[in-house]
Amino acid sequence: MSATTLPAIWKDQDGDDRWLSIHKRFVAECKEKDPDVMFIGDCILESLQFTDYWNQHFVPMHCLNFSIRSDRTQNILWRLQNGELDNVRPKAIVLHAGTNNIGDTAEEVTEGIFELVRTIRQKLPDVYIILPTLLPRGQQPNELRDKNDQVNRLLRERSIGVNKVQIVTVDNGLIQSDGTISHHDMFDYLNLTNVGCKKVFEPVCDLLHQILTENERERDLTPSE
Repeated sequence: MSATTLPAIWKDQDGDDRWLSIHKRFVAECKEKDPDVMFIGDCILESLQFTDYWNQHFVPMHCLNFSIRSDRTQNILWRLQNGELDNVRPKAIVLHAGTNNIGDTAEEVTEGIFELVRTIRQKLPDVYIILPTLLPRGQQPNELRDKNDQVNRLLRERSIGVNKVQIVTVDNGLIQSDGTISHHDMFDYLNLTNVGCKKVFEPVCDLLHQILTENERERDLTPSE
């Protein structure tokens, strides 16, 4: 696939080229801004930036959010290969992808996520990559939930020993004792409310603070230290 050809799996279903326009805006932001942290992914990360939790905890970290609601791993891969990692040197990238790959197997989703990791590593060899686990979805137990669980298990296995790649479990407290998900946590049983964001992204926030603090500490050391 050439750098100018859109991925075959993407169709401009609405006829207004919004997806490509958003991608072009992201590429332009890479030339204009100097983020310490980048969020790259799908609906989970896109909706995060419209919450109070994002404004209170992530905005002060100098973040860019390059997430598009309907994206699958294939769409994100094309975006990364076509400018969305150029001209930036973030210290950390939070990557969430795969929940929209409904027709793919857990193994295919896992491989797609690690292809994204490989692409990020090729372009940014020293960046710290954080992979929040895929969230449960649907009010009641269902096959997609089961598949996301399987992807999470495979991700943990694949990430063992991989330098600067950290899997973060983020689904604690979302599934209630009867197996259901509350609309107070996920308003549409997929995307997070402010309450849900705190439950899910608090461990990600803590890890980012640790990474950024260690980076500052290393930068401040003198040769004699």
